Amino acid sequence: MTTFDEREQAYENKFAHDEEMNFKAEARRNKLLGLWAAELLGKSGDDADTYAMEVVRSDFEEQGHEDVVRKVTGDLGDLADANTIRAKMAELLATAREQVLSETDI
Repeated sequence: MTTFDEREQAYENKFAHDEEMNFKAEARRNKLLGLWAAELLGKSGDDADTYAMEVVRSDFEEQGHEDVVRKVTGDLGDLADANTIRAKMAELLATAREQVLSETDI
């Protein structure tokens, strides 16, 4: 194998790893968002966990995160608007990335 081939393979492996980490972080963000929204809705325990998983599944409806925003906005009604939810998502993405990275360092 040539040096070029080795570099290409290393780049492809890094890209695949980065994509996997992004997927995990976004799924974790959605779960954290679901738990936050569940608290606003007065849900706790298993009900909160079930709702959080509904939010995670809602992200598979279309590409991007607007499907999640729509679901949570619709569920929360007057408790939070779309801009508040997007801001919370940005905040939680940073938290989720830290959590995912700390789990993979083990």
